[in-house]
Parts: sequence; structure tokens; C-alpha cells
Amino acid sequence: MSRADQHAPLPPHRTERWGRFGQAEGDGGEYFINIVGIEVEEIRTDYCRMRLPWRRQITQPAGVAHGGALATLLDAVVVPAIGSGYDDPVGFSTVDLHIQYLNALVGEDAVAEGWIVQRGRSMVFCEAEITGAKSGKRIARSVLTYKLLGARKDQPSA
Repeated sequence: MSRADQHAPLPPHRTERWGRFGQAEGDGGEYFINIVGIEVEEIRTDYCRMRLPWRRQITQPAGVAHGGALATLLDAVVVPAIGSGYDDPVGFSTVDLHIQYLNALVGEDAVAEGWIVQRGRSMVFCEAEITGAKSGKRIARSVLTYKLLGARKDQPSA
């Protein structure tokens, strides 16, 4: 069951900015989430859902999804959730990431939801969860803390 309905839609200017999350901006380069294959499905205020499509490249030799690929998904899914709360671009960085791997992911897409638990002046506290797209099994859950770094000078405000 999705948590999306618990979160308000984004205002139009934030929808425009965060709808481009993970896409290279004219420099032709790729971002790490593109290399891993993560796809954004939905962004709302303080919430995001992403998908990591199943493919051999994300597996370890035993045929299950690699924990590092799942950790990347958990860390990435809260980024738009955090950014969705600010009108102007704000920098932030992961300072703590705790993961519980609950089940192996085998042969199906991973769907992650990330949400904000609490925003402070200098820290943002988040949670994220991965489920199997077909099975609905809980694969992993995470508690994350991000440090706010202030306004980003390298991006124009939306």
C-alpha cells in the first residue's frame, strides 16, 4: 500500500524542478542513479517513489539483488522528498544511513518509497522502504539523516 496519499501534491514550480531529478543538465554526463538504473515514479511534498528495474547487472553471484544497489535506492529516494520542501535549491548531504535487509530480492523490480519524518533547521530525518514490485514483500527499510548545507549557488531558483 502506497504512502503517496498521505502527502500533498507539489506546487507547480517544485513539480517542474523535481520532475527532472536525476537527468543530466546539458553537460551530457550521467548521474549515479542513471548508471544504477533508478527511475523516478512519483514525487509529492515530503515523499518520493522510485523503481529499480530487475536486471542481471544489479545482482550478486548468488542471483539476488546486491545490497549496495538497494542501499543506493534507499539513499536516493529521500533526496526529492527532502528537496520538495524548499522553494529555492538547497544543498544537503547524507550523514547517517541505517539499513535493515529483511528479504532477498530475486527476479522482480524493487520499488522504494521515501518520506520525511521531521525537518529541523540543520538536519532532516527520513525513512525509506523497499518492496518487491510483484510479490509485495518488504525487502529493506532504512532510517536516514541528512545535513542541510544551505542555499545552492550553482542552480537558479525555480
